[in-house]
Amino acid sequence: MTEPHVLRQILVFLVITLTPLTAAADVVNAVNKVRAQGCPGGPGTASRLRESPRLNAVARQLSRGIDLRRAQSDAGYHAVASASVRISGVPPNGDVESIVGRQFCSPSTDPTFREIGTFRRGTDVWIALAQPFAPPAARDAGAVSRRILELTNEARSRARRCGSATFAAAGPLSLSAPLERAALDHSKDMAVNRYMDHTGRDGSSPADRITRTGYKWRMVGENLASGIMTPEEAVAGWLQSPHHCENLMTPRFTEMGVAFAVNAATDAGVYWTQTFGTPR
Repeated sequence: MTEPHVLRQILVFLVITLTPLTAAADVVNAVNKVRAQGCPGGPGTASRLRESPRLNAVARQLSRGIDLRRAQSDAGYHAVASASVRISGVPPNGDVESIVGRQFCSPSTDPTFREIGTFRRGTDVWIALAQPFAPPAARDAGAVSRRILELTNEARSRARRCGSATFAAAGPLSLSAPLERAALDHSKDMAVNRYMDHTGRDGSSPADRITRTGYKWRMVGENLASGIMTPEEAVAGWLQSPHHCENLMTPRFTEMGVAFAVNAATDAGVYWTQTFGTPR
Protein backbone atom coordinates (compact mmCIF):
# COMPACT_ATOMS: atom_id res chain seq x y z
CA MET A 1 0.00 0.00 0.00
CA THR A 2 1.39 3.36 -0.97
CA GLU A 3 1.30 5.73 1.99
CA PRO A 4 0.14 9.23 1.04
CA HIS A 5 1.97 12.07 2.70
CA VAL A 6 -0.24 14.38 4.70
CA LEU A 7 2.38 17.11 4.39
CA ARG A 8 1.32 19.91 2.05
CA GLN A 9 3.54 22.69 0.72
CA ILE A 10 1.33 25.19 -1.07
CA LEU A 11 3.07 27.81 -3.16
CA VAL A 12 0.63 30.28 -4.65
CA PHE A 13 1.86 33.28 -6.60
CA LEU A 14 -0.68 35.79 -7.87
CA VAL A 15 -0.27 39.26 -9.31
CA ILE A 16 -3.42 41.37 -8.98
CA THR A 17 -3.88 44.88 -10.30
CA LEU A 18 -6.20 46.98 -8.15
CA THR A 19 -8.28 49.88 -9.32
CA PRO A 20 -8.71 52.84 -6.94
CA LEU A 21 -11.48 52.23 -4.41
CA THR A 22 -12.77 54.41 -1.61
CA ALA A 23 -12.61 52.24 1.52
CA ALA A 24 -9.32 51.88 3.41
CA ALA A 25 -8.45 48.47 4.80
CA ASP A 26 -5.69 47.03 6.88
CA VAL A 27 -4.31 43.99 5.07
CA VAL A 28 -4.34 41.62 8.05
CA ASN A 29 -7.84 42.61 9.07
CA ALA A 30 -8.96 42.41 5.43
CA VAL A 31 -7.77 38.81 5.10
CA ASN A 32 -9.33 37.88 8.44
CA LYS A 33 -12.65 39.37 7.35
CA VAL A 34 -12.53 37.28 4.19
CA ARG A 35 -11.77 34.20 6.27
CA ALA A 36 -14.76 34.86 8.51
CA GLN A 37 -17.12 35.43 5.58
CA GLY A 38 -15.91 32.55 3.43
CA CYS A 39 -15.88 32.23 -0.34
CA PRO A 40 -19.07 32.16 -2.44
CA GLY A 41 -20.73 28.81 -1.87
CA GLY A 42 -18.45 27.88 1.00
CA PRO A 43 -18.34 28.41 4.76
CA GLY A 44 -15.99 30.77 6.52
CA THR A 45 -13.57 29.81 9.26
CA ALA A 46 -13.63 31.08 12.81
CA SER A 47 -9.86 30.90 13.18
CA ARG A 48 -8.20 34.29 12.76
CA LEU A 49 -4.69 34.59 11.36
CA ARG A 50 -2.07 35.82 13.80
CA GLU A 51 0.41 38.39 12.55
CA SER A 52 3.93 36.96 12.73
CA PRO A 53 7.06 39.14 12.81
CA ARG A 54 8.97 36.39 11.02
CA LEU A 55 6.34 36.16 8.31
CA ASN A 56 6.55 39.94 7.97
CA ALA A 57 10.24 39.35 7.30
CA VAL A 58 9.29 36.70 4.75
CA ALA A 59 6.98 39.17 2.99
CA ARG A 60 9.79 41.74 2.94
CA GLN A 61 12.07 39.16 1.30
CA LEU A 62 9.36 38.41 -1.26
CA SER A 63 9.35 42.10 -2.18
CA ARG A 64 13.00 41.71 -3.14
CA GLY A 65 12.18 38.97 -5.63
CA ILE A 66 13.22 36.06 -3.40
CA ASP A 67 11.11 32.91 -3.76
CA LEU A 68 8.87 31.81 -0.90
CA ARG A 69 10.83 28.78 0.24
CA ARG A 70 14.13 30.67 0.38
CA ALA A 71 12.45 33.67 2.04
CA GLN A 72 11.18 31.38 4.80
CA SER A 73 14.63 29.87 5.24
CA ASP A 74 16.30 33.29 5.39
CA ALA A 75 13.78 34.47 7.99
CA GLY A 76 14.17 31.30 10.06
CA TYR A 77 10.51 30.40 9.59
CA HIS A 78 9.68 26.68 9.38
CA ALA A 79 6.33 26.24 7.63
CA VAL A 80 4.30 23.10 7.11
CA ALA A 81 2.22 24.79 4.42
CA SER A 82 2.52 28.29 2.98
CA ALA A 83 1.26 30.62 0.30
CA SER A 84 2.24 34.06 -0.98
CA VAL A 85 0.51 36.79 -2.95
CA ARG A 86 1.66 40.05 -4.47
CA ILE A 87 -0.96 42.75 -4.96
CA SER A 88 0.12 45.59 -7.24
CA GLY A 89 -1.22 49.10 -7.69
CA VAL A 90 -2.83 49.54 -4.27
CA PRO A 91 -3.74 53.19 -3.60
CA PRO A 92 -3.60 54.46 0.00
CA ASN A 93 -7.37 54.05 0.31
CA GLY A 94 -7.52 50.74 -1.61
CA ASP A 95 -10.26 48.33 -0.59
CA VAL A 96 -8.00 45.33 -0.06
CA GLU A 97 -10.77 43.24 1.48
CA SER A 98 -12.96 43.16 -1.62
CA ILE A 99 -10.02 42.39 -3.89
CA VAL A 100 -8.74 39.64 -1.64
CA GLY A 101 -12.26 38.22 -1.44
CA ARG A 102 -12.56 38.09 -5.23
CA GLN A 103 -9.06 37.08 -6.28
CA PHE A 104 -7.47 35.41 -3.26
CA CYS A 105 -10.41 33.81 -1.47
CA SER A 106 -9.44 30.15 -1.55
CA PRO A 107 -5.95 30.43 0.01
CA SER A 108 -7.04 33.13 2.45
CA THR A 109 -9.83 30.94 3.85
CA ASP A 110 -7.74 27.77 4.05
CA PRO A 111 -8.17 26.68 7.70
CA THR A 112 -4.71 25.11 7.61
CA PHE A 113 -3.09 28.52 7.76
CA ARG A 114 -2.53 30.04 11.20
CA GLU A 115 -0.26 33.05 10.66
CA ILE A 116 0.14 35.98 8.28
CA GLY A 117 2.89 38.43 7.39
CA THR A 118 2.69 41.49 5.15
CA PHE A 119 4.98 44.07 3.64
CA ARG A 120 4.03 47.20 1.72
CA ARG A 121 6.20 49.35 -0.51
CA GLY A 122 4.51 52.18 -2.32
CA THR A 123 1.45 50.79 -4.04
CA ASP A 124 2.57 47.15 -3.83
CA VAL A 125 1.62 44.72 -1.04
CA TRP A 126 3.11 41.28 -0.39
CA ILE A 127 1.26 38.75 1.78
CA ALA A 128 2.64 35.52 3.24
CA LEU A 129 0.37 32.92 4.88
CA ALA A 130 1.58 29.82 6.67
CA GLN A 131 0.92 26.97 9.01
CA PRO A 132 3.91 27.13 11.36
CA PHE A 133 5.91 24.09 12.33
CA ALA A 134 4.63 23.50 15.86
CA PRO A 135 5.02 19.81 16.71
CA PRO A 136 3.67 18.28 19.90
CA ALA A 137 6.18 18.11 22.74
CA ALA A 138 7.67 14.75 23.70
CA ARG A 139 6.45 15.32 27.28
CA ASP A 140 2.88 15.36 25.95
CA ALA A 141 3.12 11.96 24.24
CA GLY A 142 0.75 10.32 26.71
CA ALA A 143 -1.89 13.00 26.28
CA VAL A 144 -1.51 12.81 22.50
CA SER A 145 -2.02 9.03 22.54
CA ARG A 146 -5.14 9.37 24.65
CA ARG A 147 -6.54 12.08 22.38
CA ILE A 148 -5.99 9.99 19.25
CA LEU A 149 -7.62 7.02 20.98
CA GLU A 150 -10.59 9.23 21.84
CA LEU A 151 -10.91 10.51 18.28
CA THR A 152 -10.47 7.04 16.82
CA ASN A 153 -13.17 5.57 19.04
CA GLU A 154 -15.45 8.49 18.26
CA ALA A 155 -15.00 7.73 14.54
CA ARG A 156 -15.62 4.00 15.11
CA SER A 157 -18.84 4.73 17.00
CA ARG A 158 -20.61 5.70 13.78
CA ALA A 159 -21.14 3.87 10.50
CA ARG A 160 -19.15 5.36 7.62
CA ARG A 161 -17.85 4.78 4.11
CA CYS A 162 -14.15 4.27 3.52
CA GLY A 163 -13.79 4.72 -0.21
CA SER A 164 -16.08 2.09 -1.79
CA ALA A 165 -16.37 0.04 1.43
CA THR A 166 -19.12 0.58 3.98
CA PHE A 167 -18.47 -0.07 7.66
CA ALA A 168 -20.97 -0.39 10.47
CA ALA A 169 -20.20 1.18 13.81
CA ALA A 170 -17.47 -0.75 15.61
CA GLY A 171 -16.57 -1.26 19.26
CA PRO A 172 -14.01 0.97 21.00
CA LEU A 173 -10.30 0.23 20.99
CA SER A 174 -8.05 0.26 24.05
CA LEU A 175 -4.41 1.31 24.24
CA SER A 176 -1.80 -1.45 24.22
CA ALA A 177 1.71 -0.85 25.57
CA PRO A 178 3.38 -3.27 23.10
CA LEU A 179 1.56 -1.67 20.16
CA GLU A 180 2.67 1.76 21.42
CA ARG A 181 6.30 0.57 21.54
CA ALA A 182 6.09 -0.74 17.98
CA ALA A 183 4.59 2.58 16.84
CA LEU A 184 7.26 4.64 18.59
CA ASP A 185 10.12 2.55 17.24
CA HIS A 186 8.89 2.97 13.67
CA SER A 187 8.19 6.70 14.05
CA LYS A 188 11.71 7.24 15.40
CA ASP A 189 13.21 5.21 12.57
CA MET A 190 11.34 7.25 9.96
CA ALA A 191 12.30 10.54 11.62
CA VAL A 192 15.98 9.70 11.93
CA ASN A 193 16.26 8.25 8.42
CA ARG A 194 13.95 10.77 6.72
CA TYR A 195 11.48 8.46 5.03
CA MET A 196 7.88 7.30 5.38
CA ASP A 197 7.02 3.73 4.48
CA HIS A 198 5.49 0.63 6.03
CA THR A 199 8.73 -1.20 5.26
CA GLY A 200 11.37 -0.28 7.83
CA ARG A 201 14.96 0.51 6.95
CA ASP A 202 15.84 -2.97 8.18
CA GLY A 203 13.26 -4.51 5.84
CA SER A 204 10.75 -5.14 8.62
CA SER A 205 6.99 -5.17 8.05
CA PRO A 206 4.42 -3.84 10.54
CA ALA A 207 3.79 -7.45 11.66
CA ASP A 208 7.54 -7.97 12.22
CA ARG A 209 7.85 -4.85 14.37
CA ILE A 210 4.77 -5.68 16.42
CA THR A 211 5.94 -9.28 16.95
CA ARG A 212 9.30 -8.02 18.24
CA THR A 213 7.54 -6.37 21.16
CA GLY A 214 6.22 -9.75 22.33
CA TYR A 215 2.66 -8.98 21.29
CA LYS A 216 0.77 -12.17 20.43
CA TRP A 217 -1.67 -11.38 17.68
CA ARG A 218 -4.31 -12.72 15.33
CA MET A 219 -4.22 -9.72 13.00
CA VAL A 220 -2.41 -6.38 12.89
CA GLY A 221 -2.49 -3.17 10.88
CA GLU A 222 -0.67 0.14 10.61
CA ASN A 223 -1.42 3.73 9.57
CA LEU A 224 1.27 6.34 8.87
CA ALA A 225 1.26 10.10 8.43
CA SER A 226 3.80 12.90 8.30
CA GLY A 227 3.92 16.67 8.35
CA ILE A 228 0.90 17.19 10.58
CA MET A 229 0.97 18.76 14.00
CA THR A 230 -2.09 17.66 15.98
CA PRO A 231 -4.07 14.53 16.86
CA GLU A 232 -7.13 16.07 15.21
CA GLU A 233 -5.32 16.50 11.89
CA ALA A 234 -3.87 12.98 12.11
CA VAL A 235 -7.20 11.24 12.59
CA ALA A 236 -8.96 13.47 10.05
CA GLY A 237 -6.29 12.62 7.47
CA TRP A 238 -6.59 8.89 8.09
CA LEU A 239 -10.36 9.03 7.78
CA GLN A 240 -10.08 10.79 4.43
CA SER A 241 -7.84 8.05 3.01
CA PRO A 242 -9.80 4.86 2.16
CA HIS A 243 -7.12 2.34 3.20
CA HIS A 244 -6.32 4.14 6.45
CA CYS A 245 -10.01 4.56 7.16
CA GLU A 246 -10.53 0.82 6.65
CA ASN A 247 -7.85 0.04 9.24
CA LEU A 248 -9.37 2.48 11.66
CA MET A 249 -12.90 1.07 11.20
CA THR A 250 -12.07 -2.67 11.09
CA PRO A 251 -14.32 -4.22 13.76
CA ARG A 252 -11.95 -7.13 14.45
CA PHE A 253 -9.29 -4.79 15.83
CA THR A 254 -9.62 -4.34 19.58
CA GLU A 255 -6.38 -2.56 20.54
CA MET A 256 -4.19 0.21 19.19
CA GLY A 257 -1.00 2.11 19.82
CA VAL A 258 0.14 5.45 18.43
CA ALA A 259 3.32 7.49 18.59
CA PHE A 260 5.11 10.38 16.90
CA ALA A 261 8.72 11.43 16.42
CA VAL A 262 10.11 14.81 15.37
CA ASN A 263 12.98 15.76 13.08
CA ALA A 264 12.83 19.52 12.53
CA ALA A 265 15.54 19.29 9.85
CA THR A 266 13.16 17.56 7.42
CA ASP A 267 10.29 19.01 5.41
CA ALA A 268 7.84 16.57 7.01
CA GLY A 269 9.09 17.35 10.50
CA VAL A 270 6.73 15.00 12.38
CA TYR A 271 6.26 11.29 11.71
CA TRP A 272 3.22 9.42 13.03
CA THR A 273 2.52 5.70 13.39
CA GLN A 274 -0.78 4.16 14.48
CA THR A 275 -0.76 0.40 15.05
CA PHE A 276 -3.77 -1.90 15.40
CA GLY A 277 -4.00 -5.39 16.80
CA THR A 278 -6.25 -8.26 17.77
CA PRO A 279 -4.52 -10.28 20.51
CA ARG A 280 -4.57 -14.07 20.66
